[in-house]
Amino acid sequence: MKYNEWLDLWLQKYVKIAVKLKTYDYYKRLINTHIKPMLGEYDLDNMSPSLLQDFVIQKLEQGNLITGNALAKGSVINIARLVKQSINEAYNLNITNINNSAKIKLPSNPETKITAFEKYEQSIIEKYCLHNRKNNYIGIILCLYTGIRIGELLALTWEDIDFKNKFVSITKTACEIKNKDKLCIYVDTPKTKNSIRIIPLSTAILNLLKAKYKTSTSKFVISTKSNNMVGTRSYQKTFERILKKLQLPHKNFHSLRHTFATRAIEFGMDIKTLSEILGHKNPAITLQRYAHSLTAHKIDIMNKFGKTLSY
Repeated sequence: MKYNEWLDLWLQKYVKIAVKLKTYDYYKRLINTHIKPMLGEYDLDNMSPSLLQDFVIQKLEQGNLITGNALAKGSVINIARLVKQSINEAYNLNITNINNSAKIKLPSNPETKITAFEKYEQSIIEKYCLHNRKNNYIGIILCLYTGIRIGELLALTWEDIDFKNKFVSITKTACEIKNKDKLCIYVDTPKTKNSIRIIPLSTAILNLLKAKYKTSTSKFVISTKSNNMVGTRSYQKTFERILKKLQLPHKNFHSLRHTFATRAIEFGMDIKTLSEILGHKNPAITLQRYAHSLTAHKIDIMNKFGKTLSY
């Protein structure tokens, strides 16, 4: 069987039912743009270790489809893992008698750099969003003070806000996928089961939400002029324009989540509580991800403690 034929069958029959639609769409794009053009015409039985390793090396050196330069290591690792998974499945199902996928050598996985806004940058962003007439800017403030992801923010409806008990329920997320070259917005369950959570809201955030609720005509907390859900890419571009207008260094929207976590640690929030608010699987993930913030916090605490020393 040709590898491209197996990839189509594998995606439809074995992958689609096992992952979220957004993940399936991502896998499909990687396969169609990176894997099929180079490996698709080979028979599964003819995919040698040398062929597979040359594929990985090519992606590392010239895999960027826009520039023709190196593709990011993280992307190459994701692509190579798809190759491994698909060939493993074919071998396990006796579709091929040869499985050389285990012989693929992957580059070391680069450590994800956490980018958070400095306190003065956060203050500038907050002041601009709070004094601007555009109601949707409140979403940026909400992310800075709850750590929710962009998809979770855009899927929020007013029913998710409990004004009486002062919390927000995170039970869904907004996603965008391409359908026949057209971007479609849909609502899915959160990233993991741990992402379904309840987050307490401060009085200040509740007051902002109450004021917006009084004038809102949409069921969504963040909405378009026609009261529909705002797309993730659209809201990301809005955020980029704000940073540009404020002449602040570019950081992606997810940096708001990292900023919340960093400030929470600085204020002394324990890792278990922070982990639950962020929706991580366990505190170890939070601990590993924000170790740099914890180190700075520990140094600050130790310096304050040291001031009690009497000479």
